[in-house]
Amino acid sequence: MKACESCADRVNIGCHHKQMSVLSRAIGLVFIYLPILTLPFVIISAYLTYYSLKFCGAENVKRYSDFIPDRASHRYDLKTQIVMNPSTRYNLSQLKLFWILNCTWYCPYSVALFEWHAYMVKVVENWWCPFGHAHKQNYANGAIDQSFWHIFPEEKAKLCEEDRNNPIFTVDAEKPQD
Repeated sequence: MKACESCADRVNIGCHHKQMSVLSRAIGLVFIYLPILTLPFVIISAYLTYYSLKFCGAENVKRYSDFIPDRASHRYDLKTQIVMNPSTRYNLSQLKLFWILNCTWYCPYSVALFEWHAYMVKVVENWWCPFGHAHKQNYANGAIDQSFWHIFPEEKAKLCEEDRNNPIFTVDAEKPQD
């Protein structure tokens, strides 16, 4: 099934979900929760990355809490949480507690963890490797004041003009002329 033009940048899942077997969907549900087993390792990795940046002299590095949505921004609480109709085949989807645990705890905290970790990996990449490539513009949310190469004038001179003057790697980048 070909996606419509307006859906070209989206993952197509809703249009296929009901066509999948119950077994397939059950396995998918198990796979959603298995990564919980990896969370301790991701947390350790994220904090090691955070402290490596701090030990290299980084300031103003965003913290994990900066990526967690404010509780007040959640639309539902246990009292107002919506659930699926009993006519559906999902027993868990009929429980308010299931949705609260997922939508208030599991999803926001795990998404925040992975976003925080990805942000810091981008900062590390921008610090040590201020070299352009096809996706480097995606690292802009990890922009830094100066890369490791930019702090040494003789090394900065070795960079190509685009890398030497990239606002992701240096605050001294020349502003483009309008």
